[in-house]
Amino acid sequence: MYPDHVAIIMDGNGRWAKNKGLPRISGHKAGVERLKSIVEFTTNCGISYLTLYAFSSENWNRPKKEINDLMNLLSLFLTNEAKNFLKENIRLRVIGRRDRLKKSIIKKIEELEINSSTNDGLNLIIALDYGGREDIRSAIINIYKEFSINNMSIEKLSLKDIEKNLMTSGIPNPDLIIRTSGEYRISNFLLWQSAYSEYEFVKCNWPDFDNDIYLKVLKSFGTRDRRFGKLNEL
Repeated sequence: MYPDHVAIIMDGNGRWAKNKGLPRISGHKAGVERLKSIVEFTTNCGISYLTLYAFSSENWNRPKKEINDLMNLLSLFLTNEAKNFLKENIRLRVIGRRDRLKKSIIKKIEELEINSSTNDGLNLIIALDYGGREDIRSAIINIYKEFSINNMSIEKLSLKDIEKNLMTSGIPNPDLIIRTSGEYRISNFLLWQSAYSEYEFVKCNWPDFDNDIYLKVLKSFGTRDRRFGKLNEL
């Protein structure tokens, strides 16, 4: 059985380029091509949700040139793939902060979200300028405002109150989180949402994460015993 929601930390573009003696931008371009391939494969597998960690809140600490290259690639991706999203019945949603993005990119994101809002195929979630801690922080602020306005006791706060104020509100928690490049950390990604996610750490860099490797990971997920804290009585 395939997971309903797959999330991927797409890591290793720079190392892929370095191993080939290429500039880092070449790795990012190869990563975009891999992204398109994985989106298509995910759709063909009948998986409902795919969340891709495209740019973390910590990535702003990278060299300015690399950030500019990444934003230009993002802009091109949103422009070139817009028609494909609509044609393939994909619904796009972007989570993360938007106040630090260029207005032109924000406009493209908003247009794609609106134009694809009635699509009922793959739900593609792009985590952009996203951080799990910031996600939880902003949820707390929203809850505080809501409870203050309605003069509600904080003792009445429920887990559902928190979940509905997260950036992923309305999106099921990921069943499977994949990280490429051989690193064994979650890098501030979906901290609340991943409480019972299964993890798969793949050694290859993101541009080399082909459909065969992806399928192997998906099949491995189907063999796992997910108990969510309960005992397996079988």
